[in-house]
Amino acid sequence: MMKYVNTLILNMMLVAALGMAVNAQNTQYRKSQGKKGTYDIVVYGGTSGGVIAAVQAARMGKTVALIEPGAHFGGLTSGGLGWVDVGNPKTIGGLAREYFHRVWKHYQDDAAWKWEKKHDMPGQHEPLEPGDQTMWIVEPSVAERLFDQMVTEANVTVVRNERLNRRNGVIKEGQKITRIVMESGRIFKARIFIDATYEGDLMAASGVSYFVGREPNSLYNETINGIGPMPPPNNLPDIDPYQIKGDPKSGLLPRIHPDWGGKIGDGDRGVQTYNYRMCMTQNPANRVFVEKPADYDEKQYEILFRFIEAGGMESDFFNKSLKGSFITLSLLPNGKTDTNNSGYISTDYIGMSWDYPEADYATRARIDKEHEQWQRGLIWTLQHHPRIPEKVRQTYAPWGLAKDEFTDNGNWPFQLYIREARRMISDYVITEHTALGKAFAPDPVGLGSYHMDSHAVKYFVSPAGFLTRDGGMFVHIPAPYGISYRAIIPKRGECENLLVPVCASATHAAYGSMRMEPVFMVLGQSAATAASLAIDGNIALHDVPYSALKKSLLADRQIVNWPPEGFQKDH
Repeated sequence: MMKYVNTLILNMMLVAALGMAVNAQNTQYRKSQGKKGTYDIVVYGGTSGGVIAAVQAARMGKTVALIEPGAHFGGLTSGGLGWVDVGNPKTIGGLAREYFHRVWKHYQDDAAWKWEKKHDMPGQHEPLEPGDQTMWIVEPSVAERLFDQMVTEANVTVVRNERLNRRNGVIKEGQKITRIVMESGRIFKARIFIDATYEGDLMAASGVSYFVGREPNSLYNETINGIGPMPPPNNLPDIDPYQIKGDPKSGLLPRIHPDWGGKIGDGDRGVQTYNYRMCMTQNPANRVFVEKPADYDEKQYEILFRFIEAGGMESDFFNKSLKGSFITLSLLPNGKTDTNNSGYISTDYIGMSWDYPEADYATRARIDKEHEQWQRGLIWTLQHHPRIPEKVRQTYAPWGLAKDEFTDNGNWPFQLYIREARRMISDYVITEHTALGKAFAPDPVGLGSYHMDSHAVKYFVSPAGFLTRDGGMFVHIPAPYGISYRAIIPKRGECENLLVPVCASATHAAYGSMRMEPVFMVLGQSAATAASLAIDGNIALHDVPYSALKKSLLADRQIVNWPPEGFQKDH
């Protein structure tokens, strides 16, 4: 114990004494580093969390490379999730709040309103304080432009379309990653690495412990984590799951499991379902209709037809909770939408995400395409299929993809909504107990405030012989909770120079609350701050004194405790 205390004291002295020297040393050397592919910090994954991490590191005087496997920065925030799920916006500070101020500032300009007159968009969150200059609703193209601006202003080295060689592209010496190699052969060296991908590919290739699927409730003494029924209301009508109604020998309809797959509370490899957050509009001048897919398979939509035929549209849940809609069309500026799943049978391609987290790139591309085909087919079906009631067809007939969004991808979102993939197992695991305020982290670097939200994991046949769903939840939390610093760094002894702010250490249940884009942004900034302090002190990430980290975070207007301390409005 005394040895550890002495180490902490020494580390704090190093942070104070060496920090200025490290930051001041050799500007010319720093410039040459980038040219040779060597940086202080390499961020892999241009998600919203990755962008913020890179910007924070650069603002702290570090040489930074931001590597994005695709072509676009911003992840889901610029990939269609414009109706930002944030929970309590008062928990979001630092660069994340600066970003949402930039959104607000953009829409103050009359020129930003091309397709409709300027107006205040309705808020989807807790009421903001009078004069709060943030906006939490944004068009995808605007979101991407703002992320690009932040990266450019910070002089971050930008690398696009470079994917990690996941087989042998992570080179370690002892507990340190020394360099990573892309599929192209390009090499990046750094003192600290940050994995900001939704998949956790760098983390996995680094030999760090992680989990995919749902842990059994027994593992962390949880109650809502494993296999279990959808919470009420889950009153699906009686939908026959067989190819030929009433004939089990005919086989099941597509994507339906024969049973639970285990006991209630058991763990499994089930991952909550994915979808694309389409950007749609009714504006004829900016609309591209969704055509019938060339490989359209009517059987994929048989459960939709049977839901309607069984009277599902007349249920209270459908009419009241879902407002009579098969898809959610949340309004964005300029007459556009963030289009999301709604209820029983919608844009979620239920049960088809399980293989994605560990799949190779080719398999992931196939899964991506299958999700796209499902959604394109769903939209066409709702608009044109004769088994869809006329009133429903008329409701959706005016909607098409926004012509001025995702212009290099046929107006389709470039980012699949990966609601969860791998989750790191570190020395501190966020569980439902943390989210429910029954356990508290002593070293928080950000806050979660959204409810524990998981979309369905699979369809299966109930004991009564009808279609039902497993895995969805929406569990309210009593108050914002702290996310431990140890939840974004690997176990001590596994890797000492890697941070994982997106695929952080949490159970399936708790991750349903943490997986919000603003939280990824917050944790990205905190990760970059810790990385910078570790470099300045020439110490491992695990030895960064929390007191120094907290002080730096508060100085940058992060919010790490609830109620907030040391936080002032940005504007």
